[in-house]
Amino acid sequence: MKTPLLVFNTKGIYCQAADVYIDPWKRVNNAIITHGHADHSRWGHKKYITHHTNIPIIKHRLGDINVTGKEYGETFMINNVKFSLHPAGHIVGSSQVRVEHKGEVWVFTGDYKIENDGISIPYESVKCHTFITECTFGLPAFRWVPQDEVFYDINSWWASNQVEGKTSILFGYSLGKAQRLIKHLDTSIGKIYTHGAVENMNNVIRSIINLPKTTLITKDTSKEELKGNIVVAPPSAHGTTWIRKMVPFETASASGWMTFRGARRRRAIDKGFVLSDHCDWQGLLSAIKDTGAEKIISTHGYTEIFSRYLREIGYDARTEKTQYEGELNELDTSKESEVST
Repeated sequence: MKTPLLVFNTKGIYCQAADVYIDPWKRVNNAIITHGHADHSRWGHKKYITHHTNIPIIKHRLGDINVTGKEYGETFMINNVKFSLHPAGHIVGSSQVRVEHKGEVWVFTGDYKIENDGISIPYESVKCHTFITECTFGLPAFRWVPQDEVFYDINSWWASNQVEGKTSILFGYSLGKAQRLIKHLDTSIGKIYTHGAVENMNNVIRSIINLPKTTLITKDTSKEELKGNIVVAPPSAHGTTWIRKMVPFETASASGWMTFRGARRRRAIDKGFVLSDHCDWQGLLSAIKDTGAEKIISTHGYTEIFSRYLREIGYDARTEKTQYEGELNELDTSKESEVST
């Protein structure tokens, strides 16, 4: 039996013909990395390949690593296997990986979304025979509204809190979501303050894209300074002593999980805004159709339900288990692991 071009094993997604892994979750010699979130880029590999804009991000997280940067669409050969990286639209520096060998083409999406968020290079559809797709939000209940509408609501919420003399605290993961929020906040309302985890990542990403001015909250920042302004912080800051100096305040979370009111209640959040860096149900289906692929492999998310639906509409679809958490980690408020939001 012919060995598939990409296989899933205990270390990650493996291309045997090239002896290279894509987003491996255990230490390997050669790794192609789709993006900087902790569930996709891990420490300990001997050699890394990624998009060049992702290099400062993963070096910030992983330290001094042996990494090579590639351009989008640039072809590179490993043991006669042809690889290229293509925009995933997930966060800054995120990529899909195209793999071609002996006339067969596979694409691994990593995490992706098809809406242009204004900070990452927009998603590019890549033709292939087999498409490996995440399906974090692979249920019909997940249907995103355009981000312009979401940010109108976020800025209106901030302005309303300002009138009432409250500080607005907006939670989003320090890599990706936080910068997307900051980019679209209306600075005519007031100042943007940040948690240290967010500001540290901002300093890295400012070398790649332009962001509005932000101010780091320190021990010397007073309650009066914060009143009426907005604070962008990771979810792990919620319920900690760090936010006590901000009373009176209102909290909000920007996440795809805010589709479900129960998620907001479980997290004791005052306001929920439905904003995700992943595809919704229709986005997933649209992306799959545009690839022209006949074989679809679903990973991390509602894999069984999503694959069953794909089979019902004519695809050769199956699932594979990975150690990617995706936005599922947002349901755990006890940690900030910099996975996708």
